[in-house]
Amino acid sequence: MRDPYEVLGIGKNATDEEIKNAYRNLARKYHPDNYADNPLADLAGEKMKEINDAYDAIMNTRKSGKKSGTNYNNPNSKFSDVRSLIMQGRLDDAQVLLDGVPLSDRDAEWHFLNGSVLYKRGWFNDAYSNFSTAVRMEPDNAEYRQALNNIQRQGAGGYGNPYRTGSNMGGCSSCDACSSLICADCCCECMGGDLIPCC
Repeated sequence: MRDPYEVLGIGKNATDEEIKNAYRNLARKYHPDNYADNPLADLAGEKMKEINDAYDAIMNTRKSGKKSGTNYNNPNSKFSDVRSLIMQGRLDDAQVLLDGVPLSDRDAEWHFLNGSVLYKRGWFNDAYSNFSTAVRMEPDNAEYRQALNNIQRQGAGGYGNPYRTGSNMGGCSSCDACSSLICADCCCECMGGDLIPCC
């Protein structure tokens, strides 16, 4: 069988949505109903079977947590399980599986999934760092790039990018929150109000 990605005319880093769109477009083009009473009907039927087989092969491979052409040597590395746990909101369980992956086996997908867990926990700087690493390791992966772009967009508000690293972090920190409380407390005191407890 030909490379299923080649059959659908897409790259191996295509998202599930891109795969579905490619499949739908080809299925419309080669559907047997389009070739009724046509001498090309048999050829279209063979092509449709090849398209169906390719789509099934890609989706089954992805469901099993293995990308075509990628071999995870660590038997404890079950990325499909991690993805499922994240979708279910079981972040502690997902983190346990991710932490069990040896450092040498932490590929781009590992960093993307680890970043996803951190993001859902609200640890945006660490999530940003993991998404950046995933994109550096696999720059053509649309899923990883989209996650990085999303977190960059969210951090691009009026306070600058709170997910940058370095001495000038930008954004709002716990120090900023405490300073705001102290300032509010002073205002309340001037107005005769009670003290606001600070951290």
